[in-house]
Amino acid sequence: MEKYVITLDEGTTSARTVIVNKKSEIVSIDQKEFTQYFPQPGWVEHDPVEIWNTQRTTLINAVNKLGVKIDQIDSIGITNQRETAVVWDRESGTPIYNAIVWQDKRKDNYVENFTQEQIDSIREKTGLMVNPYFSASKVAWILDNIKGARKSAEEGKLAFGTINTWLIYRLTGGKEFLTDHTNAQRTLLYNINTNTWDDELLKLFNIPRSMLPEIRDCGSDFGETFANLFSKTDPSRIKIRSSIGDQQSALFGQMCIKEGEVKSTYGTGCFILMNTGNKKVFSKHGILTTIALAKDGKITYALEGSVMIAGAVTQWLRDNLRVIYNSLETEWYSEQVEDDRPVYFVPSFQGLGSPYWDNTSRGAIFGLDRGTKREHIVRAAIESIAYQANDVIDAMQKDLNTKLKIIKVDGGASRNNHLMQFQADISQTTVNRPANTETTAMGAAYIAGLHTKYWTSEEEIEKNIKNDKIFKNKMPLEVANKKIKGWKSAVSRTFSWTIETE
Repeated sequence: MEKYVITLDEGTTSARTVIVNKKSEIVSIDQKEFTQYFPQPGWVEHDPVEIWNTQRTTLINAVNKLGVKIDQIDSIGITNQRETAVVWDRESGTPIYNAIVWQDKRKDNYVENFTQEQIDSIREKTGLMVNPYFSASKVAWILDNIKGARKSAEEGKLAFGTINTWLIYRLTGGKEFLTDHTNAQRTLLYNINTNTWDDELLKLFNIPRSMLPEIRDCGSDFGETFANLFSKTDPSRIKIRSSIGDQQSALFGQMCIKEGEVKSTYGTGCFILMNTGNKKVFSKHGILTTIALAKDGKITYALEGSVMIAGAVTQWLRDNLRVIYNSLETEWYSEQVEDDRPVYFVPSFQGLGSPYWDNTSRGAIFGLDRGTKREHIVRAAIESIAYQANDVIDAMQKDLNTKLKIIKVDGGASRNNHLMQFQADISQTTVNRPANTETTAMGAAYIAGLHTKYWTSEEEIEKNIKNDKIFKNKMPLEVANKKIKGWKSAVSRTFSWTIETE
């Protein structure tokens, strides 16, 4: 009887369930969007209960589409949008407020609460910046602004988790309160030197330790699904055997398991990770130090650059400007531009991430003249994704004093050939796109399957991975440098926008 591994892939705008077989082939998939809430400018929220219901629906649908029995499922792996914070009541299991999403900027001025000495200490302990992007300030906001929350938290009545912890809690019927190292580290409450929650950081952000889940390796026992999850007549349970943040999952899904290997995921945001092995590399150029994987009792580290708006720029073109009807049109429009007008689109709708870390920047389009058409704006929007990724790649190269030869890509926007060719050109490198670009989902599946011995080794998995297309650099260096100079000029003009326009 053939068996399968399931990944619950909970993203920023949708929940998906992906089922794979031993050949690393996707045999069933189901996806469903959930509501985005923007209660105030810069605020982004999700309903945690809607996320759970949406994820459960896709799980049931994917299994039903495949038509298999529950005992044919080897295990479940979970990968998730990171940093997004959920706080719920331990007794009722009910969230006390919406999930505050990683994109949320309501605590932009949070850094002002800390001295430079504290900021440096946080950086040294966590590998991260003091920024509202991470979970700590989101949890602090909930405790300080929701009536009775602070008192309940101090009495041990509240639980905090990133989305993986929330899903594990719900999947196990409230029995398990767990997270993994990759998600824990993105909270600003985790010490990468001790690989545990840090009491000094908790005190600094005024968050009770009792709110935090137990931390385990990415490939571990995370419990079992509750009985009758799929139907009232089927009491079968499925083992949950992996939990990993989405970007780290994509790194493993691309089999970037050797030091120096790089992947770039083009989703709502764009996230570039470089495996640095067992070495913690602290960047001098605005790049984050992160945990890539915790497996078999060993920690692997990575450098990470976070671009806040990547694929989301096409949604903006569609929903706000209405210059396209479908994101698939962006490649066609980009290829229609026959001149070389220097139009630059800086999509810093909610500030800039790596390597700039300017929460006060706002989006802008530069270089418009009377000959500018829709096609120029669409192309500039698409190319802005590559420019932002290149800013990160350039910073990594400076940190390591090396030249990257290959970038492995994945995510929805990686299917855009114009974007991938421009990435290869502007970064003066080679871009490898795998046949299966669902590497985020594959990473969590691989880790779960390796833990249960569904796959015997990483080498077995590597044999299953095939490239779809390889994009080689075609642009002369002097042309690339001229374009990059124009881009950097455009970006610099957006700095401190919200401050200077107050």
